[in-house]
Amino acid sequence: MSLRDLFIALGITFIWGINFSFIKMGLATLNPFLLAGLRFMLCALPLVFFIKPPKTSFKYVIAYGLFFGVGLWGILYLGMFYGISAGVASIVLNLGVFFAVILSYFILKEKMTVYNKVGFILALTGIAIIFLVTDGTVTVIGMLFVILAAVSLAVIQIIVKKANSKEAFAFLIYSTLFPPIPLFIMAYFMQGESVFVDFAQSLDKQALISIAFQVYPTTLFGYWVWNLLLAKYPVNLLMPLSLLIPIFGLFGSYVLLGEEVGLYKVLACFIIVIALIINTFGEKILSRSKIFNK
Repeated sequence: MSLRDLFIALGITFIWGINFSFIKMGLATLNPFLLAGLRFMLCALPLVFFIKPPKTSFKYVIAYGLFFGVGLWGILYLGMFYGISAGVASIVLNLGVFFAVILSYFILKEKMTVYNKVGFILALTGIAIIFLVTDGTVTVIGMLFVILAAVSLAVIQIIVKKANSKEAFAFLIYSTLFPPIPLFIMAYFMQGESVFVDFAQSLDKQALISIAFQVYPTTLFGYWVWNLLLAKYPVNLLMPLSLLIPIFGLFGSYVLLGEEVGLYKVLACFIIVIALIINTFGEKILSRSKIFNK
């Protein structure tokens, strides 16, 4: 990966990390599925009227939209609604990195090295430590939903690779047409008609800031550029960089929300970063060390 692309990817992970805090802000007044539905509706409209459809099979566009909007973010918002804090959600979601490596091995026939396997085991250790947190920022049902969202995160990486679209922005915009209606229906079944009747009262300044941050820097810019990078580099090279998201997520939740960090969260982040280094650079580090030892 070029140095330029590396810095771009790191910038996106920073945006995605602090985005968890903005999500939590929106969930203070809005239903989780309604919040997610608004996010993707505003991503699609009005841009979809000014952009030509991507030149790829629409089955990939639809699949990406549903797994991305409903499977990843809709379910993640639900996990955060049921008690998972912004910082913890940003850590747990990164299981998707390793799920993506595993899926790319079986579906895309990409190489899985011993460093990928060691990194995965270390990452699971880091996630397990999260269950030791006792400050009220972790719930079992919330964790289950976030882990389920992590599976969807892995699936969408595979969909992008299979779609092989060269028009990343158009692909993203058209995919966001499909999540809003299912999400709005799920909001209705969760909370009834009051979710729409009380919408105007729930849409305060904090909710508006939350939605704007999720729509523009996080989704339209972040996923557009990330999908461009996915088309350029293997999944098992790019995805591990997103393991930095929990560090930025904890930083954002501490600064923006005053979330207690604590020893276990710091330890989990440290272990995950070590897993990232081993997974991404383990083979290069070993080969260089052999050169120096000669």
